[in-house]
Amino acid sequence: MAAQARVVIVGGGIMGASLLYHLAKEGWTDCTLVEKAELTSGSTWHAAGQTTHSISSFGLAKMNGYGIELYQQLEAETGQSVTWHGCGSLRLAYTEDELDWIKYTLSIGRGLGHPMEIVGPEEIRRLHPYYKLDGVLAALHTPDDGHLDPAGGCFALAKGAKQMGATVVRHNRVMDIKPTAGGEWRVVTEQGDILCEQVVNAGGCYARQIGQWVGVDLPIVSALHHYLITDTVPEFMELDRELPVIRDDTVVSGYVRQEQKSALIGIYEKANPAVVWVEGAPWEAEHELFEADYDRIGPWLEAAFDRLPVIQDLGIKRVVHGAIPDTPDGAPLLGPAPGVRNFWCACGAQVGIAWGPGAGRYLAQWMVHGAAEINMRGFDPRRYGSYADLDYAVAKTKEDYLLRHEIPYPGRDRPAARPVRTTPLYEPMKERGAVFEEVCGWERPAWFATDGMAQEHVHGFRRPGWFKAAAEECKAVRERVGLGDVSAFAKYDVSGPDAAAFLERLSANRMPRRVGGIVLAHMLNELGTIEGEFTVVRLAEERFYLVCAALAELKMRDWMLDHRRPEEEVAIENVTDAFGVLVLAGPRARDVLGAVTDAPLDNESFRWLTGREIEVAGGTCRALRVSFTGELAWELHLPMDQMAACYEALWSAGQAQGIAHFGSYALNSLRMEKAYKTGHELTNEVTLVEADALRFAKLDKEDFLGRQATLNSQQQGARFSCVYLAVEAEDADCLGAETVFVNGRAVGAVSSGGFGHHVGRSLAMAYVDPAVAVPGNALDVMILGERRAAKVLDGPVYDPGNERLRA
Repeated sequence: MAAQARVVIVGGGIMGASLLYHLAKEGWTDCTLVEKAELTSGSTWHAAGQTTHSISSFGLAKMNGYGIELYQQLEAETGQSVTWHGCGSLRLAYTEDELDWIKYTLSIGRGLGHPMEIVGPEEIRRLHPYYKLDGVLAALHTPDDGHLDPAGGCFALAKGAKQMGATVVRHNRVMDIKPTAGGEWRVVTEQGDILCEQVVNAGGCYARQIGQWVGVDLPIVSALHHYLITDTVPEFMELDRELPVIRDDTVVSGYVRQEQKSALIGIYEKANPAVVWVEGAPWEAEHELFEADYDRIGPWLEAAFDRLPVIQDLGIKRVVHGAIPDTPDGAPLLGPAPGVRNFWCACGAQVGIAWGPGAGRYLAQWMVHGAAEINMRGFDPRRYGSYADLDYAVAKTKEDYLLRHEIPYPGRDRPAARPVRTTPLYEPMKERGAVFEEVCGWERPAWFATDGMAQEHVHGFRRPGWFKAAAEECKAVRERVGLGDVSAFAKYDVSGPDAAAFLERLSANRMPRRVGGIVLAHMLNELGTIEGEFTVVRLAEERFYLVCAALAELKMRDWMLDHRRPEEEVAIENVTDAFGVLVLAGPRARDVLGAVTDAPLDNESFRWLTGREIEVAGGTCRALRVSFTGELAWELHLPMDQMAACYEALWSAGQAQGIAHFGSYALNSLRMEKAYKTGHELTNEVTLVEADALRFAKLDKEDFLGRQATLNSQQQGARFSCVYLAVEAEDADCLGAETVFVNGRAVGAVSSGGFGHHVGRSLAMAYVDPAVAVPGNALDVMILGERRAAKVLDGPVYDPGNERLRA
């Protein structure tokens, strides 16, 4: 075993092996994978081994699609048996909502080039003549899906990596990971130490324990999952083709497929989920399985036997009841661990066989090049904060397990273990009808139930029950005045003699030159793609206040800390929990705020895009005249203990002005009317040129991170362009990831969308082929499986001259 390596990967399951393979593909062959036992001996070996194109997450769909392609060629490339079965699959729909779900999946998959179609009961019966179809409306048929020997797939990736020069060390347990004075890592193993530049935690069910060695508490918990194999099915003996996998979410809550000449049934029970090894997986565990718990899975197992009558009189010859790692939201942890340099995560993958190849590919791109070619925001381990402790992780993992075979509605409420991060306005707003969503642990009002409406989440792919409530909230903001709690923003104080120079170096835009000035600034990486977007306020000559999206809190904290030079006198303080934020927006906002402050609020005294500290309702706040609504507005950033008094004072003063609450659903509608971009558009995939945001880059200023790449993007031309669309939708608006077509040819995908209540139009933003990104061009957007006419707009549909903002 070599004593040095560029990268050490801890863990020899599918995630670790895939990453080693893809790092080698990228040219990093001086990498070592260390596994405590045999490859696959944790969770990988007992996986059912399935993968599918039937997935409605854009990023995971790209991962799965790549994995299916790779598995089909891996055996020929490496000589290692993978045993690929390209049998296809059928996801059944029993209800209109399930039908909308598979239509949405189709709307995404078509743009990715994934073969799929929606078929009726007659075609389902032709493809799978043995499954009972009572109550089935349709199914999504994905003919290129399949399954493989999970151990074979992992061995093939490891073998491919070794063939390219990477190293695999088996039967060698990693005991500890220690930082060195030189900034490297010392990986302590049973066979000796390895000094390396970077470490990757691919520990599967051990990943939380491995993270704790370096002071990181990852929210990963091992859940228990069953699949069972029946005796030989006589009807399968004469088949000349393999039956497609059936994914039956409603009745079986799982999957049923042919396993050679038997049937394989996998159950994700919808009650009493079980977790194991909460305090840590035993290091001696190897190829570990647990006794079957028929009581727990009984109702769904009975349903599976009922839906497949040819197995009703057969016995079960094998039960696999094993541990699978999971995270609170069900997505893997791929990327840097929070607060630790050069320590990466490739773990938390509940369906590692499906995700593993793509996860390894895109994480390798990130590690080698500085960014991946897909948006990694939803996988970044730093999407969780300290609130995601063990109790939270256990409760949310159980919840996610129960939702594994439920409809993934947009904005689906996940109430377990909540609330964890609240402002003092949580209870008062709840009493006044707030329906909350969770964002990075924060409880944020999504909409407000009024006029006798039920104060509960309403889900659907079409315009749901909250649609009318959000319309009224938008009307209040456009015509009168609205009040919202947007405290979930991440917030930082950056100060010191070198603060201005530091921020200039990291930001494409120029920092405010005057105290009180505000700019919108983007931090880029070496590739010129976007790491984060900030509102920056200059509070004093050597003090700045930065505000960005909630999910970027730890990511951007780490980004700034990692790029601060040793000689720079800059203090970076995360003040997210210290400050709450109220937004007061609308043509009467000045009247309401003026009633609770003596500060002058006229245009000459308090201009648009300026900020200052003022007294409001007896307390001091940082008042910023900015607006994501497109109206005259102030954001009031104030200490948490002052929020309640300020809120009540504003609410009381606003009664005469027709004040109303508004939540995030209304805010999305208002920002869509103004064509404001969010984190859905501004990602690690795109440059400022491609995002149509080059106006925020001052290319003539001294060198800033990503400047040369931005110039190159400008000179060479965009790979794709962000466009603003008006869509001829009916009762469903764009949710994101829908395919955009021109003359039947897929030319891009929607990044975000919504209905503009004030203008009465369905709107969207999309990244498309630059050749079609011309104002006035006619396009089509596939919404829930139907192509809807769309047109490229040349500017905001509401107040394009920003007159309302400057009022």
